[in-house]
Amino acid sequence: MKLQHKLLISGLLLSAVSIAHAEDKEQVLGGTINGNLTFASDYVFRGESETMDGDVPVVQGTLGWGNDDGWYAGVFASNIKFADPNLEIVTAPFIGKAGELGDSGFTYDVMVFSYLYPGASYSNYTELWLKVGKQFGQANVQLEITPTLDDWFGVDGWQGVNYAVHPSYAFSNGINVSGSVGYQDLDGEGAEGWGHWNLGLSKTYAGLKFDLRYHGSTVDGTHKVYGTQTEIFDDRFVVGISKSF
Repeated sequence: MKLQHKLLISGLLLSAVSIAHAEDKEQVLGGTINGNLTFASDYVFRGESETMDGDVPVVQGTLGWGNDDGWYAGVFASNIKFADPNLEIVTAPFIGKAGELGDSGFTYDVMVFSYLYPGASYSNYTELWLKVGKQFGQANVQLEITPTLDDWFGVDGWQGVNYAVHPSYAFSNGINVSGSVGYQDLDGEGAEGWGHWNLGLSKTYAGLKFDLRYHGSTVDGTHKVYGTQTEIFDDRFVVGISKSF
């Protein structure tokens, strides 16, 4: 990883760590600062390993701000590994608004999320995340539609929309079962979409969240885009440990 990329992700992680040592969260611009650190065996995004088939573990960090009205903003960062050696890290600033739709019991979350790749800006792109959810006792279901706002992964003329359902169930013993089933639609010359899913268990213990998750996809050797590199879409287990501040 190049020095400037190390400094970038290190700065984010150090900022999050400093938050962890604060006893009380002070008001900043009418809201509070929050953070999250994650260490995982892989970074799987819609069925795709972002680390060349789990070639390297990942360190991820999120530094955010939110207020009581549901507005939030922040930045996410993670190391990655692709065939392109310039793709070593992704930083993702985001801004959004979450809340409840009147007294319906339905929640919403609207977020603009930009994928920025230092040293490989030709791959930058932005998505609009749209989610609607509903709580049913200890179960929760969220529906997601996420279109790209510009060329997907910087490929000229390619546009994408991710459709997904995210169910979860929280047991009284603290174990949470969650998953998702989705389809990443991809339009453009030579483009082709794919299905993806995951299912996992998580539990918080001693202030740490432990997550074990199985990921899969429909990509095979006939896929127009990834048919020659199906290994990055292989089914896999991912283990993660995270800490929120």
